[in-house]
Amino acid sequence: MLRVAVVGSGPSGVYAASDLVRQSQVPDVRVHVLDRLPCPYGLVRYGVAPDHEKIKSLQNNLRGVLEDERIGFLGNVEVGAHGLGPQRLLELYHAVVYCVGAARDRRLGVPGEDLPGSHSATDFVSWYSAHPDAPHDFAGPALAARSAVVIGVGNVAVDVARILARAADDLHRTDVPQGALGALAASGVREVHMVGRRGPSQAKFTTKELRELGALTSAEVVVDPAELARDPAYGSPDAAAALPAAIRRNLDVVRTWAERTPDRPAAADGVRRLHVRFFLRPVELLADGGRVGAVRFERTAPDGDGGVRGTGAYEDVPAQLVLRAVGYRGVALPGLPFDDRSGTMPHAAGRVLRDGAPSPGEYVAGWIKRGPTGVIGTNRPCAKETVASLLQDAPALSARRVADDPLAELRAGGHRPVEWPGWLAIEAAESALGLSLGRGSVKIPDWAGLLDAATR
Repeated sequence: MLRVAVVGSGPSGVYAASDLVRQSQVPDVRVHVLDRLPCPYGLVRYGVAPDHEKIKSLQNNLRGVLEDERIGFLGNVEVGAHGLGPQRLLELYHAVVYCVGAARDRRLGVPGEDLPGSHSATDFVSWYSAHPDAPHDFAGPALAARSAVVIGVGNVAVDVARILARAADDLHRTDVPQGALGALAASGVREVHMVGRRGPSQAKFTTKELRELGALTSAEVVVDPAELARDPAYGSPDAAAALPAAIRRNLDVVRTWAERTPDRPAAADGVRRLHVRFFLRPVELLADGGRVGAVRFERTAPDGDGGVRGTGAYEDVPAQLVLRAVGYRGVALPGLPFDDRSGTMPHAAGRVLRDGAPSPGEYVAGWIKRGPTGVIGTNRPCAKETVASLLQDAPALSARRVADDPLAELRAGGHRPVEWPGWLAIEAAESALGLSLGRGSVKIPDWAGLLDAATR
């Protein structure tokens, strides 16, 4: 029997577990999927916006994998705690696949970034997604803001801008936690600015996400035609024709908004304005009464080489809430090699490299392997490559003696794993909570509540 631990139960981890047990090259493979949280699914549960129900339904596919009798889910198990480091894992399992994602947001690196009212979009997403580690201060001064600035033009920026601009009644049928739903309903935000330092032809959002902004009944989208005109691809049919079809569609969407903006009436009472801005680079967050009060941007212009340059012209955008959404970054795990420049683990076809050589039994997949790129489906070929390497190494790996019962060893080491029945109990508790509130399933947002539900 080949025993494998997969660290992380998000898509990359679940895909790796699936490939390990559904292959015929190596018989009798058993997998434990370990996660620090008591709940599986990673960013599908805690990163996908609550109003993206189709994407969230991917949980059903991941569930089918984790219910396989050859796979065991062990939540509430933190690698690095209670002596469970990489060396100990290799004493318990023949191989370990690290699928720990990219847990840290990238910073702006500008003055004033740490003022009260300035947050990472990651924290905001974690809050409305009920992550048990999320900060809980968005229900206070943050959402009392009149104007919010979201820095970034990727899908995470689009998500948080949409949640800020969406009517809370639209979220009642989702699983957003009750406290966050109440805070969003009482939000004072009326102006949302989503700002990118480059033009629309270089933005990272997808057309589907972008169109959802225009479909909001609670907000009108505002685009300045002069900002679009700075993009070489906007006014040049030849330049636009050379772009990928997805980017051309993005240009069509923002062009439509820009063309209709001058003729639209002023926003009605209670309707928010969502400004989509381009060619503005944040240079400083300005204080007002001890909190953030505005963001100072430098106007940028295309540099002719695909980037942008500063122009020396500045604009201050009022904002009492600032959310940075400029990307994620991997975090080093104690005892494992880490490339600080790329924020990834060094590897060769998924084999972890120590001092340039493959480390027997150690593998990596997902964002911590390739960086925070691609969509959920990108994790499939990434995991498949890693598993192929592991299976090639299996004869040598399986010859090494490991623990007969890794679960018993984990318990003896002080861990209290939440197994699959415990997760099902959490699901049942969330359904009961939603029923008591006249809603569908509602997430439990805190550690105590989740662990209590898991043991009922």
